[in-house]
Amino acid sequence: MSRAPDPKPAAVGSVSAAQLARAVYELLDGRDAVREAALATVIRRSGSAPQIAGARMLVYADGRTLGTVGGGAIELEVLDACRQVLRTGKPRTVEAHLVRDLGMCCGGAMEVFVEYLQAEARLVIVGAGHVAQALAPLAHSIGLRVVVVDDREELLEEPAFEQVERLAFDADEIDEAIPDLCERDLIVIVTRDHARDEKALAKLLERPHAYLGMIGSRRKVHTVLARVLRRYDERGRERPDLSRVHAPVGLALGGRTPPEIAVSIAAELIALRHGGDGSTMNMVAEAVGRLDGARADQTVCADQD
Repeated sequence: MSRAPDPKPAAVGSVSAAQLARAVYELLDGRDAVREAALATVIRRSGSAPQIAGARMLVYADGRTLGTVGGGAIELEVLDACRQVLRTGKPRTVEAHLVRDLGMCCGGAMEVFVEYLQAEARLVIVGAGHVAQALAPLAHSIGLRVVVVDDREELLEEPAFEQVERLAFDADEIDEAIPDLCERDLIVIVTRDHARDEKALAKLLERPHAYLGMIGSRRKVHTVLARVLRRYDERGRERPDLSRVHAPVGLALGGRTPPEIAVSIAAELIALRHGGDGSTMNMVAEAVGRLDGARADQTVCADQD
């Protein structure tokens, strides 16, 4: 029988390395409701200091803390640094002489490194067909936490889904399947028919997401969006935000097979995560032009001499 995980302490306190490691794992794996935290680690100490090198404190974005770097004024300094790291996403180091800088009784000094931690981005794939089977392992390999949703349980047993989470729900049961969608989640709709794609899109437009993609031809996209938006218009409802919707899904790489389509989808997700625009990085013409320009300048100089 599996043992239920120990509850996380809600206040600063001394915890074991195993407890803190478990908390960090749960955060990065997306198991904690909060998906961001700052991890403070004592990397150097000298003289009399309240904690040893290696002591850690985890500070969640919702204010919870786990562990300690020594208490008192030094911990207040570190907590402030943690809040700044949570705002900026950039690591920083706190260095302080405990008497001279902080007025503590200890006569030593400490250096604490604070790093930003964020849960893996979650990719929800609605549908378990050929494209999903090509996309799921590829998305997993680039660091996404993948969830596949399909009512066909036999397809969910495909080897392609061995390393990802699988949920046996149909497209119109997406609310029940993924009740905790948030504004950082990525969603790709690749079901087995247009009707299911439309049902999933209609439901997911009203749910939080960072990216919502639907597979299909240009004609299908026009038809599905027209039907979905017409319902809003007929009911006098404000249309949903479409700024994060991508249809057809993926970058225009020209591929047609499921693996090629999966690569185009993964490429678009990578561009989204890192701020890329999907354009070529080829700079051969620029390099040759610079080389030819340099040679031309040398020729002119030689002629003048």
